[in-house]
Amino acid sequence: MDNLSQNGEGKISIIEDGSIASKNSNLNVCNVCLGILQDFCEKEFIKKVCQKVEASGFEFTNLVLSISFPPQLSVREHAAWLLVKQEMGKQSLSLERNDTVQLKEAYKWITHPLFSEELGVPIDGKSLFEVSVVFAHPETVEDCHFLRAICPDCFKPAKNKQSVFTRMAVMKALNKIKEEDFRKQFPCPPNSPKAVCSVVEIECAHGAVFVAGRYNKYSRNLPQTPWIIDGERKLDSSVEELISDHLLTVFKAESFNFSSSGREDVDVRTLGNGRPFAIELVNPHRVHFTSQEIKELQQKINNSSNKIQVRDLQLVTREAIGHMKEGEEEKTKTYSALIWTNKAIQRKDIEFLDDIKDLKIDQKTPLRVLHRRPLAVRTRIIHSMETHYVDEHHFRLYLKTQAGTYIKEFVHGDFGRTKPNICSLMDVTADILELDVESVDVDWPPALDD
Repeated sequence: MDNLSQNGEGKISIIEDGSIASKNSNLNVCNVCLGILQDFCEKEFIKKVCQKVEASGFEFTNLVLSISFPPQLSVREHAAWLLVKQEMGKQSLSLERNDTVQLKEAYKWITHPLFSEELGVPIDGKSLFEVSVVFAHPETVEDCHFLRAICPDCFKPAKNKQSVFTRMAVMKALNKIKEEDFRKQFPCPPNSPKAVCSVVEIECAHGAVFVAGRYNKYSRNLPQTPWIIDGERKLDSSVEELISDHLLTVFKAESFNFSSSGREDVDVRTLGNGRPFAIELVNPHRVHFTSQEIKELQQKINNSSNKIQVRDLQLVTREAIGHMKEGEEEKTKTYSALIWTNKAIQRKDIEFLDDIKDLKIDQKTPLRVLHRRPLAVRTRIIHSMETHYVDEHHFRLYLKTQAGTYIKEFVHGDFGRTKPNICSLMDVTADILELDVESVDVDWPPALDD
């Protein structure tokens, strides 16, 4: 402590590679914490981290602090614990592992109030905004290596990890290794290092936020998601892009994931109260919106295209999206189809369809989706049908079906892969000219007042 500057603060600087290290070379570096509790609990360092946080452009009202210590710190902690345990044993005193405070906990106890004061927001373990500080100490990186020889099963390569010596793997090995084996391999107390730790990374990230609503699709030339085959885009836009492009801009998010309650084909319109959808916005920089601002965002989306319209746009939780997925297979959907027949028909030829209720059909995976869906036979129910005669070769069919029914195949039969079908029921060759989704009976997200 005598070697600290007069104001009691260690001097911190950013070194050439962008990492942060101590200038105070006279200070003897602690052989357990590698200088972290000496140099990185001071206000000067806290200020530097907070400057990075404030420059990141994220909107936040609280934060969670994620501290990553080098894994060899755990080995040194273990060595110190064994030494103290031994010394206390000589005094006939016992010391259990959970009697000691972990270095990481001590660091958080000291720094949390300082970070909170500097940024003016509380530290909250449940916050979606995370500030992560990563420490490294190259000089002692080989401290862990002896553990691999003794506990090889703890150190298995993982795709997303650069080194097998992760903190979790080291802790696992330390819990398995016998005390006498550890003492033979590693000095207790640990050797003193020449340099303190450096900070190699300060990063900010915000957990995903979710926006939900319902969309109508009025175009017969618009896919739900980008239509790309062999790397080549087939159509200019999609429902997904017409909605999410606006959200990405306003939320200042890095990327998004789009999901919906089922999907319609490129040539099918979605009418009525629309189809429920949800968009996950990844790492958004802006997250706080009034209901009026969300309403204006909805209006902006609707004004930007005549191909789609959005309603009931709102912020939802990750858990709430489960309601949409539950409805995907369980609920009913209503369709309107314009049908052509090869034989001339009269009104009486189609009236019998109105009387059919809860018709069970077996649908082998349609040929048109076989490239992206597994081959299977799915039983679906046509709850009810209603016919409207148009002329000798056309009629309109309104259907209420179980979700997941392939309507086009129910009409033309898909070369006998859907049984029964309109062709077999009427003993004609029939095809579908136009199809509209009239309603998706999923009661989510909650309807909002206009």
